[in-house]
Amino acid sequence: MAEADIQVQVCHALPGSSFLRTLMVPAGTTIEQAVAQSGLLQAIPGIDLAINMVGIYGKKKTPDTVLHEHDRVEVYRPLQADPKEARRRRASSKPAKG
Repeated sequence: MAEADIQVQVCHALPGSSFLRTLMVPAGTTIEQAVAQSGLLQAIPGIDLAINMVGIYGKKKTPDTVLHEHDRVEVYRPLQADPKEARRRRASSKPAKG
């Protein structure tokens, strides 16, 4: 007997626009399979799951993670700047206290 389908969402945010698609997928579907089925890779060329990190509700996951009912798959954009380096630049531009 085949397992029932589950409902999941796939989303990706860009400056000024976003992609959000609700899908019914077979139980046992992975993040990578859901992203492919969602049409995100065709809608936004340049996304590569080998480079772009993915997660479920803000928690980093691997593309082979199996999805559960009502999971929201998030495909993240690459960082524009290293957060540690950005903090160093901000700190060095402030006058010293004293």
